[in-house]
Amino acid sequence: MARFKSDAIFEVMRQLPAPWRLALVFRIVPRPIRDWCYVRIARNRYRLFGMRDTCFVPTPDVMARFRD
Repeated sequence: MARFKSDAIFEVMRQLPAPWRLALVFRIVPRPIRDWCYVRIARNRYRLFGMRDTCFVPTPDVMARFRD
């Protein structure tokens, strides 16, 4: 099932460990308000979180964590 905007964020948070899972309490906020906040953050994400000039290249140690 596809999730959009704030619902997608909550689905990701549901699968994360404990500290992030606490943010699920914000699901009580009505969807139009949550989506409005989501759009504002998405529009300003580079200003809020920064933008990198290069992509992350994982080290062999990090790559080993994702192999079966």
